[in-house]
Amino acid sequence: MTVDAVSSLPGEPRHTIGELAEEFGLTLRCIRYYEDEGLLSPQHIGKTRIYSRADHARLKLICRGKRLGFSIAEIKEFIDLYAVDHSQAEQMQFLLGLARRRMQALTTQMADVRQTLTELQQIERDILKHLQRNSAEKDPNS
Repeated sequence: MTVDAVSSLPGEPRHTIGELAEEFGLTLRCIRYYEDEGLLSPQHIGKTRIYSRADHARLKLICRGKRLGFSIAEIKEFIDLYAVDHSQAEQMQFLLGLARRRMQALTTQMADVRQTLTELQQIERDILKHLQRNSAEKDPNS
């Protein structure tokens, strides 16, 4: 089956693995990994994987979750909660907990980065002073 034949199937919009890879900037291997992890479940027509609108939406959530620093396991649990509670209350509580923990981790990392920058800036100042003193000692005109 060709890409054109997949696109013209009746019903909801469908995507090939190549289309999703291009749209989301992912490799085919990465999308297959998400499939292996149970995050995506395409139909198979012959050897062609056909992804539904729901798979497209899940991939968007996966990419956002990864960008925010969540693990695949956390993303999977978040997505799986939708099947349990369509009101999304449990899903939103879970995400709130994840977001708060991630914000705390990032706040700690920011403090660590600020401390490291402060130390590196001090090292830079010390080195510049040292180099300036050494060049003044070597300059016979001073």
